[in-house]
Amino acid sequence: MSPLFQSVGAIVVVLGLNPTEDVARERVDLMEVNHFYDEQGRLVFDQVIFYDWSPEHSRYMVRAWRLVKNPTQLPERDWREGGYLAVWQDGEVVRRVQAPSMRESWTQYDPELAEREYLPKERRKELRKELRGAKGESVAVRQ
Repeated sequence: MSPLFQSVGAIVVVLGLNPTEDVARERVDLMEVNHFYDEQGRLVFDQVIFYDWSPEHSRYMVRAWRLVKNPTQLPERDWREGGYLAVWQDGEVVRRVQAPSMRESWTQYDPELAEREYLPKERRKELRKELRGAKGESVAVRQ
């Protein structure tokens, strides 16, 4: 079975097990799949970094990041709505993040860590901490 069918199948299963109101939906301006290597050229980890455009700084600023623990977490082209889509189980909720753009990088430094010079981690917007229930009420997201 191809990796694409495995990814789509996993997403369908995850979404099927969780009602729509248990999906944390987000939009960011850019997603980056980063492959971080050590000095010997060995892969240390893969991560997805989520960015928002900052008109004030005229650059993309890190909003959040997640280590890739399973290939199904990787963003894929969203042919239906356009752009890119990442869907994965994040703690007790399914997280669905859309972006109009995506890039992939291979580095020997951690771009998320380097970004902390511009915007400290504690000042980032981060991904949503609450959901909107079926009737529009706030529902806390446990992480």
